[in-house]
Amino acid sequence: MLLKTFGWSFAITVLGLIASVFYGGWTAFGVVAILAVLEISLSFDNAVVNAGILKKMNAFWQKIFLTVGVLIAVFGMRLVFPVVIVAVTAKMGPIEAVHLAFSDKDRYQQLVTDAHPAIAAFGGMFLLMIFLDFIFEDRDIQWLRWIERPLAKLGKVDMLSVCIALIVLLITSFTFATHAHQHGGGHADKAQTVLIAGIAGLITYMVVGGLSGFFEDRLEDEEEREHEEEEAAARSGKQKPAIVLAGQAAFFMFLYLEVLDASFSFDGVIGAFAITNDIVMMALGLGIGAMYVRSLTVYLVRQGTLDDYVYLEHGAHYAIGALAVILMVTIQYQINEVITGLVGVVLIAWSFWSSVRRNRALAAEEGAAGAGEHTEAHTRV
Repeated sequence: MLLKTFGWSFAITVLGLIASVFYGGWTAFGVVAILAVLEISLSFDNAVVNAGILKKMNAFWQKIFLTVGVLIAVFGMRLVFPVVIVAVTAKMGPIEAVHLAFSDKDRYQQLVTDAHPAIAAFGGMFLLMIFLDFIFEDRDIQWLRWIERPLAKLGKVDMLSVCIALIVLLITSFTFATHAHQHGGGHADKAQTVLIAGIAGLITYMVVGGLSGFFEDRLEDEEEREHEEEEAAARSGKQKPAIVLAGQAAFFMFLYLEVLDASFSFDGVIGAFAITNDIVMMALGLGIGAMYVRSLTVYLVRQGTLDDYVYLEHGAHYAIGALAVILMVTIQYQINEVITGLVGVVLIAWSFWSSVRRNRALAAEEGAAGAGEHTEAHTRV
């Protein structure tokens, strides 16, 4: 089971590390290995959240997520995305941007750094919306009840998450503009860039998430209707539309997963520039890490880990909220990538331990109840 799920990740790791040695020697080997670990540590919460969505999809779409999705994640976000950032922000062609990445790495890194406010605003708003929609939802299982219970009541107010996200964006862009003005005003126009990028992130979340939810709800309604009519003789005529609907629902959930992965990978891509500005080593290291995140997602689904450890999803969403805040803060202030990674790891580890304690308590209660019934039956005898 483990080899079947992680087999491709192991293979890509070996190939990637061998390629790094041929490309830049043992120094490149070390850099690629560090980048892979960085990506895995920063994206563990991504795997947990992805698993919550992926478990609703059938085996075919899970396979698509591991194949086509990986190509999009590795080549799209880890290789093409940094080049596109430079091409758009520096107003140059993509070929010219690629040439710049190889010929003048310092200039290339500077251009990516200049684009960071827009990237952070887009990714931060997308992730913030995920966190807010989760925390404002009234759910049966609550982890930190003293926070989640009152917030679930507040969540009954329509569009509250959107209003809070927009307020955060306005405060962030205003703070950026004020800081730029105090330091000469040379970059005051970036406040507008932050505002536009943040709104774009919000719109992307609402469109993709809305379509995904819409088709998911229709799929559930159709499955319920089929279940009610499964004993009827005329049921076969409705099977074809249901299959089409399942395809639509799965497609939009897949699209949602890809946008989610893209938002999660922002911090990894930007953080990688703190280690190297070589796009080949960056693509190799982050690509290896992305493979493990994909495999881990499928492993969590197939093992039913989220069902056994019910607080894991909560911890991952709190990590998303923390990452969203960190991304928005990094628009103005630099935060070490180690801190970013540790926040997610600590929250997920805490939620895992809470789940273990909950399972032990439930097992103890069941054991005590069983022992009580046995004693009562023995007394009657």
